[in-house]
Parts: sequence; structure tokens; C-alpha cells
Amino acid sequence: MTEFNKNEPYNNLPLLPPKQDLETVAILRKTITASRALAQLNGMLTNLPNPTLFLDTIHLQEAKASSEIENIITTNDDLYKSLVADKNFGDFATKEVLSYKEALFFGLKTIEKRPFISTNLCVDIVQSIKKNSAGIRTTPGTTLKNTKGETIYTPPVGEAIIREKLANLEVFINENKTIDPLIKMALMHYQFEAIHPFSDGNGRTGRILLLLYLKLEKLLDIPAIYLSEYIIKNKADYYNKLREVTENNDWESWILYMLEMVEYTANKGLKRLKDVTELMEQMTTEIKEKLPNIYSKELIEILFRLPYTKRKFLIDEKLGTPKTVGNYLKALEDASFLTSEKVGKEKLYLNHRLMAVLEES
Repeated sequence: MTEFNKNEPYNNLPLLPPKQDLETVAILRKTITASRALAQLNGMLTNLPNPTLFLDTIHLQEAKASSEIENIITTNDDLYKSLVADKNFGDFATKEVLSYKEALFFGLKTIEKRPFISTNLCVDIVQSIKKNSAGIRTTPGTTLKNTKGETIYTPPVGEAIIREKLANLEVFINENKTIDPLIKMALMHYQFEAIHPFSDGNGRTGRILLLLYLKLEKLLDIPAIYLSEYIIKNKADYYNKLREVTENNDWESWILYMLEMVEYTANKGLKRLKDVTELMEQMTTEIKEKLPNIYSKELIEILFRLPYTKRKFLIDEKLGTPKTVGNYLKALEDASFLTSEKVGKEKLYLNHRLMAVLEES
């Protein structure tokens, strides 16, 4: 075990994979239940009539939760409203969350073209999150502190050393096939956070990498899962277990935490997906009965793509002229399926029942 001093740059951070046995009985048991939960979620997602329908909503929820870990707080209402309204709407926190979603989407598109997680991709992701040209840390002085201002960790220093650690991580992610993918995911996440390659945005970049990795390993064909939600609920545990690896080489507790996160969020995602699809079926039946003249499959899908919608979305789907689709939305509001709100010069329409499902804890 390499000696660790929290006040000294951890340039001796051991390379991956760790030299100890990672396949303990507890880890193997947890790997089975986590893999099963993930497979069930994947099965439900791929069997949906339109599996991409809920992606925007799910990615936004993940972006919101991941940003919240960094104390960037916004509300679901502001977030969805700002995505649908003109772009100048939204405060700093909302803009940061939307940047995270864009970075996640960029990462997913990139690995579809080239299924490989690289240092360059990490740099591209953090630049997309931060909307700047940040690169690998080159200046010393970065330390991680607790809420009392005490140093708890000093990451490696020096661009050459950081790049060497990242190069090892890159090989481990893409070439090591001997370790179970979910165990490997836990190792990879610890290592990225321990290297802490950027001045800012490491946590969010690291959590995007988790979703990219699940897709890369074909564990989740559509990465519709919000892992960050679990970390928020168990934030102290998350940081404590990271530190236990660094200070005491306790890989088992960390891996079990990450496997529990995967199992919990997969099961939660499965339930939420069922709730949304049931609501969609219920509203389809109700709209067909109450407003048969305006019902169409395309209209229902627009109402469930995001909680907020507007006339332009219906026009873009060629559901009618501006006047016609305006009448559709008014009819839906009059029948209490939607509620409207003026935002700037636009009128937005909220599917309040969908929002209620998304906000269930």
C-alpha cells in the first residue's frame, strides 16, 4: 500500500487494477443482484414502443441531481420551463444543469461513433459542462476540503503525472476484460475522482463517465438512469467510502456502495418508468374519450416528452396550423389535462400529472 498524506499531492496514487482480490463473496453476491436490476431496466426500456421518448426527461433529472451534489440547486419547474421556453430564460443554476445535460448528450453521441473512453473525451466533456477551454490541471495548489475547511485530500500534481494516471485509466477502462464490468465501473470512478484531473467539474465529468461506461459495456443500451440521485441521498457515505479507499485501501466497502447505487437506481428507474407509462396510457384513454377530435398518438407523445410543451412543438410535428394547434392546447387545458403559464411572450403548457410523477421521491 502506497503511503498517503492528505496534505501532500498524491502523486503515488496506485495504478489500476488494484493488486488485492476484489471478488469477495459479498461483492459477488451484490454484483448478481445489481446486474439483474440493470437488466430488468434495460429490458423495459428497449421494449417501449418509443424508447427515446423519455430520454430528455431522464437526462435532465440526472443533470439536476448531479449538479445538486455540487450544490448547484434548481427546481424541476425552472429546469423544464427553461428548456422549453426561449433560451434567455433561467438563472445560473438552471443554465449549469442544462450545460451538464448537453455534455452528457455530447458524450453519448461521441461513444456511439467511437466506442472508446479517452482522456480527450474527458477534456471535451468538462469543456462542455463549464463552457470554457479548460484542460488538464497544470498549476499546483488544488486541495479538497471538508465543510470545516480542513484539507482531506490533495490530488496528484503536474500535468505529466496526471496524464500518466489518465493513460493508465484509459487502458483499464477499454482493454481490461478480466474484471466484472460493474466492479470495474466502481474502480474506474474512484480512480477518476482521485486523479481529479481538472480545476473544476471533476465530479460531474466523473458521473457522466459512469453513464457512458454503462452504454459502452452494453449494460444499458439506452442510458436512462439517474445514478446521482442515490449519491445525493447518501452523500456523506459516498465521500467517506472514497476516502477509505485512499487512506485504508478498503476497496470492498466502496465497490459495495457503487453496486448498491446501481441496484437502487435501476429499481427506482423501473418503477418511475412504469408509473410514467401507466399515466401515459391513462391519459391516452381519457383524451380519446373526452376530446376524440384532437386525439392522436403524436399528440400524446409530445405531452410526455417533457412536462412542458408549447404550440411550436405541435406545429413542428405537423399536427396542424398555429391556430389549430392553439385550439388543441386550449381544449386540453379546458379539460384539465394541462395548465398554461405565460413565460415572456410565450405561453407554455404543463402536463402537471407527469410533473407530479417525476417529483415523487
